[in-house]
Amino acid sequence: MALTDQARQQHDTTAKEISTAVRRYHDRGERFRIRHGSTNSTRQTATKGQHFVDTASLSRILEVDKIRQTCLIEPNVPMDQLVKATLAYDIVPLVVMEFPGITVGGGFSGTSAESSSFKYGFFDRTINYLEMVLANGDTVHCSEDENTDLFHGAAGAMGTLGVVTLLEVQLRPAKRYVRTSYYPVSSVAGIVEALREMVEDPSIDYLDGILFSPNQGAIIAGRLSDDCPEEEPIRRFSRAKDPWFYLHVHDTIHKEPSKTVTESIPLVEYIFRYDRGAFWAARWAFDYFKTPFNRFTRRLLNPLMHTRVLYKAQDACRLSASQYVAQDLGLPFSHVAKFIEYTTETFNIWPLWLCPLKPTPHPTINPPPASGHGASELLLNVGLWGPCPTKRQDEFVALNRDLENRLFELSGEKALYAHTFYTEDEFWRVYDRNWYDALRKKYGATTLPSAYDKVKRASDVQLGLKDRVLDVRPIGGVYGVLKAFRYRYSSEYSRYKQNALV
Repeated sequence: MALTDQARQQHDTTAKEISTAVRRYHDRGERFRIRHGSTNSTRQTATKGQHFVDTASLSRILEVDKIRQTCLIEPNVPMDQLVKATLAYDIVPLVVMEFPGITVGGGFSGTSAESSSFKYGFFDRTINYLEMVLANGDTVHCSEDENTDLFHGAAGAMGTLGVVTLLEVQLRPAKRYVRTSYYPVSSVAGIVEALREMVEDPSIDYLDGILFSPNQGAIIAGRLSDDCPEEEPIRRFSRAKDPWFYLHVHDTIHKEPSKTVTESIPLVEYIFRYDRGAFWAARWAFDYFKTPFNRFTRRLLNPLMHTRVLYKAQDACRLSASQYVAQDLGLPFSHVAKFIEYTTETFNIWPLWLCPLKPTPHPTINPPPASGHGASELLLNVGLWGPCPTKRQDEFVALNRDLENRLFELSGEKALYAHTFYTEDEFWRVYDRNWYDALRKKYGATTLPSAYDKVKRASDVQLGLKDRVLDVRPIGGVYGVLKAFRYRYSSEYSRYKQNALV
């Protein structure tokens, strides 16, 4: 897919329009936010009365270069479209976020890491260079050789240093299958130690784990392959009749608690294996509406169980802002067992997702190597997603603040796609304010919202009557379902399905 003059001209025209809009706000001294058109953040923010620069039209794939193994792409292209375009040339991104609707720009400007991140790091570490519109409207290019501090600093900074308009993504050869092995484990210490050892295995391409309880879990190791042994089953997870992936893993280790089971999964099915059910977060919707959770009801409600639809419901109903915990928390391996002991006593949320991460060595908002630990030491992400043990708002806030304090004590950091409960001083105790403010000043970004402005809780800013009403059960849930139905059968979703790989 060669870069054509027409594609380049279309991009340049759109980028110039964005630059002009940004410069206009800058000249008037007015702050603005970026409207992308979609989000996979669970944060609730108040936006009434704010100015926006619309970048939704930056959704084109300009070039796929099979020789250089790169893709030149605009930020609002979602993962499934990126994978579809690159697979046409038998190549695939090094890191692919496991929800198909997450965009390239969201992966760069947010904190995105998945099961290949033990090798390649966060998604932003797979970007060769980017084009960015600064807060004064100027357009710059950033890479390891040009504006290097901005290139590293913009990763995970949530658009608070400028507007990303173009990126070059690194790719690698693709294969037909991921031969996926499930290794049963029987303790928290066991899964942590086994993951620590398996990150050193060069044959493994993808690695994560699920803890179903303190004494039952599985390590999931994937190896790319063009061959599928005749005796090995081929599994799929995208169809209504297929199991949700995490339930399949649980059933597999329950039937064979002392045996490693291996099966072949088509590559795209593997990449997006957690799409249906959003890992397992959608299970709590069944509990919320007191609906049986079984194979029949999951199949009946399957049209609503894909992450694109689930996020529409979540955005509408605000439940994750007041009743549910949704956090990804990165810690040194040596502190994970102690942290999970704490979450068990405090939240008792299961399952937990464990994903080894190669930390970012440069100054960035993304989790760096923990203080006092070697720059090469990997982190282990703990995905804590589930209902809070209290429904009282003051207790909900107190528990989440306690979680943040405990994480800080154990040299961990959280992914900032999620709710934060820090005060401003607490936030900058975790993140390097001197470095961040100096970078914003150097590139004229002080008129943009800061990182703390982007992540502070919506209750810390004024919420309208609608938001307060949606906090009332079951009004928020019903409203979310209606929004999900409307989106699921919209022309926008139909366009996505027509281009879907699975």
